[in-house]
Amino acid sequence: MSRALQWKLIVGFILVFVAGGMTGAFFGASHARRIFFEGHHGGMMSERMREHLRRQLNLTPEQVAKISPIIDKTAAQLEQIRRDTGRRVHETFAEAHQQMAANLTDEQRVKLQKIEAHHRHGHGFHELEPSPTESARP
Repeated sequence: MSRALQWKLIVGFILVFVAGGMTGAFFGASHARRIFFEGHHGGMMSERMREHLRRQLNLTPEQVAKISPIIDKTAAQLEQIRRDTGRRVHETFAEAHQQMAANLTDEQRVKLQKIEAHHRHGHGFHELEPSPTESARP
């Protein structure tokens, strides 16, 4: 085998390996994101709770039917707690940033606003209603 052919084979194997790794990372991240964010929807939460209890306790269909309203109510309450907690965390950060802004230069304020935007969009805060302090900003 010639030296040039050996190098071509090595480069080809490396490219296939890198492409496979990137494909795996993409699909893995997509799957992880789907699982993570589905857990925040009340309907999915109640279904998972119901299925988990059904399997763990060997519930009959009649028992599942009887406890389903309790599970649905619990899932709705947990979802509301999650939303309220997220909103409180967001408001706390917004208030802190507003207080910090008084001590920052214009350039630093712009950077702080970019950080706020990144966190809102990157962590799901874009679904929340803006806090009163954000609404009052120019």
